[in-house]
Amino acid sequence: MRDTRERLSLLWIFALLNYLYADVIALWDIIGSKQAFDGLPPGALMWSAVLMEIPIAMIVASRLLSFRANRMANIIAGIVVTVVNGFLTFVAPLLFHAQTPAYPEYLFFATIETVSTVYLVRLAWTWTEVPATASSARPVTAS
Repeated sequence: MRDTRERLSLLWIFALLNYLYADVIALWDIIGSKQAFDGLPPGALMWSAVLMEIPIAMIVASRLLSFRANRMANIIAGIVVTVVNGFLTFVAPLLFHAQTPAYPEYLFFATIETVSTVYLVRLAWTWTEVPATASSARPVTAS
């Protein structure tokens, strides 16, 4: 079975690529729209940068942090990005009186992102530290 650190890191890479490609498609939609676009509110790009930095940082953190810090960071970061993604996909469009919660392609990506981050949180939540046994702690010598 693969190491949990590796699995968490791979899940963060998977989620990040889905976040990024969903944003690229949204940008294409904005650029190709015939409606006027006045730009984003002040600070929106900064908050987007902070939000995207979470999975980027967690790719490395999942491999480098100690067990306890790693487990907590993955649980917290996973919950944060899942909640923010759910809010931006389903709640925010309704607050701004959109006809549909989001475009079908964005809902597709949001579903994949949510499933992957929920699984990531579950994996981190159920992760237990395996103590080193005497046989695994002993160095291997060449005969």
